[in-house]
Amino acid sequence: MDAEADDRRRAFTGFVAEVEPRLRRALVALRGRDAGRDATAEALAWAWEHWDQVERMANPAGYLYRVGTSRSRERRRALLPATVPATGLVFEPGLGPALSALTERQRSAVVLVHGCGWSYTEVAEAIGVTKSSVGTHVARGMEQLRAALGAEQGAVHDG
Repeated sequence: MDAEADDRRRAFTGFVAEVEPRLRRALVALRGRDAGRDATAEALAWAWEHWDQVERMANPAGYLYRVGTSRSRERRRALLPATVPATGLVFEPGLGPALSALTERQRSAVVLVHGCGWSYTEVAEAIGVTKSSVGTHVARGMEQLRAALGAEQGAVHDG
């Protein structure tokens, strides 16, 4: 292997170590465990094939999120498991259906901001809207989630 190929592989490996967990969390939250993991693998395979472009991007995770969502639309599944996972994690059972009732952009904005810790700027680039639109989608999505789950304004943090 020549030095240039070795450098390329090393740079991509470091990139995957940094980006894959965030990307996987976002895609699993939106598409379900199996479809989300598949979408993550497909997005990272795309990144390797187009590494020269990806390594120059300002927000490659956001772009790969778009790749993962566009390639996995036909395999959409439940957002959250129907039963409490064996890990002991507990979540509101109505959350999955409540998230499903949101628009795609509202759901993406809420899950990426609150579930994955992405900034409004990262989400804006990932879903192809302005930063202020992300704020609108998050606010409206959280309002609908509160109403659907019977939560009061202060019960769910959206700052």
